[in-house]
Amino acid sequence: MSPISIALIPLLPLASFLLLGLFGKRFFSKSGGIIGTLSLLMSTTLSLLTAYNYFFVSGKVDGVYQKIEVLKFTWLEFSPGVSVDMGLLLDPISVLMLVVVTIVSLMVHVYSLGYMKGEERFTTYYAFLSLFTFSMLSLVISTNIFQIYFFWELVGISSFMLIGFHFDRPSALAAAKKAFIVTRFADLGFLIGILILSFHAETLDFKTLIERLTTASPQLHSATAASFLGLSALTWGLLLVFMGGAGKSAMFPLHIWLPDAMEGPTPVSALIHAATMVVAGVYLVARLFPVFAISCPAALEVVAYVGAVSSLFAAVIACTQTDIKRVLAYSTMSQIGYMMFALGVSGYGGEHGLGFTASMFHLFTHAMFKALLFLGAGAVIHYVHSNEMGDMGGLRKKMPVTHLTFLIACLAIAGVPPLSGFFSKEEILTAAFHSNKLIYGVALFTAGLTAFYMFRLYFSIFWKKEYKDLHEDTKTQSEHHHGEAPFTMKLPLMILGVLAIVTGFIPFGEFVSSNGAALHSEFHLSLAIAPIAFGLVGIFIALRMYKSESTLPARVAGSFRGFYQSAYHKFYFDELYLFVTKRIIFNLIGRPAAWVDKNVVNGLVDASGLFAQDGSEELSVWQSGKVQAYGIWFLIGVIAMVVVFVFLTP
Repeated sequence: MSPISIALIPLLPLASFLLLGLFGKRFFSKSGGIIGTLSLLMSTTLSLLTAYNYFFVSGKVDGVYQKIEVLKFTWLEFSPGVSVDMGLLLDPISVLMLVVVTIVSLMVHVYSLGYMKGEERFTTYYAFLSLFTFSMLSLVISTNIFQIYFFWELVGISSFMLIGFHFDRPSALAAAKKAFIVTRFADLGFLIGILILSFHAETLDFKTLIERLTTASPQLHSATAASFLGLSALTWGLLLVFMGGAGKSAMFPLHIWLPDAMEGPTPVSALIHAATMVVAGVYLVARLFPVFAISCPAALEVVAYVGAVSSLFAAVIACTQTDIKRVLAYSTMSQIGYMMFALGVSGYGGEHGLGFTASMFHLFTHAMFKALLFLGAGAVIHYVHSNEMGDMGGLRKKMPVTHLTFLIACLAIAGVPPLSGFFSKEEILTAAFHSNKLIYGVALFTAGLTAFYMFRLYFSIFWKKEYKDLHEDTKTQSEHHHGEAPFTMKLPLMILGVLAIVTGFIPFGEFVSSNGAALHSEFHLSLAIAPIAFGLVGIFIALRMYKSESTLPARVAGSFRGFYQSAYHKFYFDELYLFVTKRIIFNLIGRPAAWVDKNVVNGLVDASGLFAQDGSEELSVWQSGKVQAYGIWFLIGVIAMVVVFVFLTP
């Protein structure tokens, strides 16, 4: 495909944003959703054509998929040889992300036509969606590390606007600010990491940077020879870059913004916090994976353990939450942890790179079934007008399409064969088994927890008790429900349901691997038995506890007492951050800094102003404008000079 066709993939959503943002309220108040959706439909079509052309026509040379810079130009030139370039990069993971982002974004755009119908700022909503999609698409096809940071921040701004879309709700505003502030701390680390890596590699370009930092070169020697606190500059650079990815992907301990971000409209949660923005951190590590794996395995080990801890930590919390969107939020954090530790246990090239392929495979399958889960949750919320599981139950007969598609997604994420999640999780667990038995054990236990909390959610929504509309006796609520959902909401559910079934059968290793060569992975029945068994046990426990009303869940929660309460309160991490922020940073750092600023810095400035003012007043007598005074001072000066030169000079 031509560079123009590829450039249009992100530029079409940008055009939609500009059109709807500048003129939508006045000219497109009713057609804004159609315009935004059509732009995404064209982008999705171009993405699929690009993927076909890259994977089946022109991307492979001598059996290896190449990194192709289809467009590159200088954006900012500081001096000869030092510039920031912009361009478009195609390789297996960037093409994969183009497909993921456009498909999920298109489903969200179509779904929102029904879900957001009647919103006062309907056109503005679609403008924000288009801006986010443009930013995310531009991020994944960036040719250099500064370009990716540029769009990384634009993604952050877009998510801030979408999370706080309902700005009249204090909780939405607080959530938007929390997400923005927490990720800013992580992004500061990312920026410092960029500066360290680019300084030693003497380039910002991904292709050149990876080449110089993975081969015996002066740049690699410089990066490994320089050290601070016992770690090389290369290690610091990669860890700080990972810090940025951990913040964006809500990894422990920078995860606290993700559950609050559920205050945004549910389709936004499906787009940003299930399939696209939160996997940006995984994509970032995958983009620099050769440097991690070849030149700095210690940093990759940190990635592995952070991913494993995040996965288990989030799964435990998800078992206790009652807000369906928060359950899915912690589920997302847990699954992103799976992707991270899969990268962390991977080697580079051949069978050693199974973890890399498995991570990208799970990123792809997870995007489909997790977007389906969020959109299904949105349909339930649209019907029940509540996020709490206690207000739901018995909805399988009233919402048959949502019920079936939600069940498919739950089976997929639980790793039940032959759905997509089974195949991608099986490869991750296989990679972990051969590399790190401890992480494998954590992942296996987490798989059981995942099946439990997802079917706890499923049975609480669609079984357990017969749903009764609390307002069904009032005349105003007699038309409370207009059926399950409009067709624009059911169509994305059906499409994603099909994708959640079939995407697992893609021979993923043939297209995406750590070194670009085909990876022929094999199915190992012996290694598949344990995760299937753990998943089925989790489903069975959820069935016994939540399929019908009983006191068993309360008794089980009571038996764990303090641990259950700690998990329900998210292990008090929000309270810990508030304590550190208010009691330590504000009191011990902020207040003294404010006093120094007010009394020392401002005092010196004010004193210099007063000195200048008083001095000018004293000197003003010399510039009175009176000729007589000037004459007297002139005469005194002449007499003084005569005395000095005649009488005092020898």
